[in-house]
Amino acid sequence: MEQTPGSTEPSFVQAIGECANGKLASGDIARRLSETRAVLARLGDQVRDGSLPHFTIPYRTDDLIEQAQVARAIVSTAEQVVLLGTGGSSLGPQAIAQLVQTPFSGAPGRPRLGFLDNLDPAGLAAAMNASDLPNMHFLVASKSGTTAETIAQLLVVIDALEDAGYRRDAIGRHFTVVTEPKDSLLRQIGQHFGARIIDHDPNLGGRYAVLSVIGMLPAMILGLDPIAFRRGAARVLEQNINAANPADAPAAVGAAISVAASDCGLSQTVMLGYGDRLEKLAAWWRQLWAESLGKQGKGTTPITAIGPVDQHSQLQLYLDGPDDKLFTVIDLATKGRGTVIRPDLADDPSLSFLAGRRIGDVVAAQARATGDTLVQFNRPVRRLTIPRYDEEALGGLFMHFTLETLIAADLLGVDPFDQPAVENGKQLTRQYLATGSY
Repeated sequence: MEQTPGSTEPSFVQAIGECANGKLASGDIARRLSETRAVLARLGDQVRDGSLPHFTIPYRTDDLIEQAQVARAIVSTAEQVVLLGTGGSSLGPQAIAQLVQTPFSGAPGRPRLGFLDNLDPAGLAAAMNASDLPNMHFLVASKSGTTAETIAQLLVVIDALEDAGYRRDAIGRHFTVVTEPKDSLLRQIGQHFGARIIDHDPNLGGRYAVLSVIGMLPAMILGLDPIAFRRGAARVLEQNINAANPADAPAAVGAAISVAASDCGLSQTVMLGYGDRLEKLAAWWRQLWAESLGKQGKGTTPITAIGPVDQHSQLQLYLDGPDDKLFTVIDLATKGRGTVIRPDLADDPSLSFLAGRRIGDVVAAQARATGDTLVQFNRPVRRLTIPRYDEEALGGLFMHFTLETLIAADLLGVDPFDQPAVENGKQLTRQYLATGSY
């Protein structure tokens, strides 16, 4: 169940060790893995008949023509682009942005891409007070066109533009709307101000939409190649559906391990990525896994962690706390990368292990050490190495975790595309705001 470490495809190693409670064994994983054969066959049929847009989007280029034109127009006029959106409309683009942006730098020669994905009065006010409105453009993304948080943010932006003296047509030039092609409040606002409006595929749920305009338009604004994202996704899709055996399909292996772990009482699943650029990918995965599988009393709670920093904040619990977690340790093959630690600055004997090493060597050693330590403490672990982290690799990861989620949903017997439980909270929010009872 191990892929070639030098490849760019996700490379999973089968779960190492068994649950301390003695219930998760290789036989349990094998049993669940055998059940994925029928699932892979159905997914293959959906790929071939084009019935699911999740599997047709990797092969499309027609939609990129309009998106590229919009991206060029935005880049030519804006020094700062802010995405207004939440959940699936924002987390995927944030993962994409981390390919080229850090807290200290942006993509060379490109506008910096910022995100207002949470609604907080102090945070939104601070963002608007710090805004250079003449040089800003806002991407407003909501599949339904009714997301209260996103619409509230946009109304605040419009208010700020009006206060700055902009008239209706000028305000519309400062934002672009992405929403499904139906009448909605967001579409009405965009039309009222003459903003660009790009259609969101109504059959592609928000948390599955990262390879669509939701992720590809921000990618192009940042100077990234949308075709490479989709090429990586298509390769991973084909690797899985064309596998002769489920053991050769990494997404089936991952789903089987996750569901077998759930069967044995492991109620939580931890993604521990070694590298800052993995932080938002993990956040995207967390929503995908939680919202797709958490139904009918089923599913496991996704937890995200970033190494090495979370070795200092969570590892004690993972090693010595409850044995209720499955671990996925991801590293970016950082050995030999980064700045060298000068030997003369690490000449103290206690620092000799650092002398002459690169920063990436330290991270690589910590990633291996954490995985090995979890195994020594009899925690079930799987490992994923990404030798080259670029558009193609990230597109492949988006597809891998999408497939893993869809396969796990089938094994659990839940619908991966709905989220019925969250609708009650949305309805109550509107009711409380309408009546002032909050």
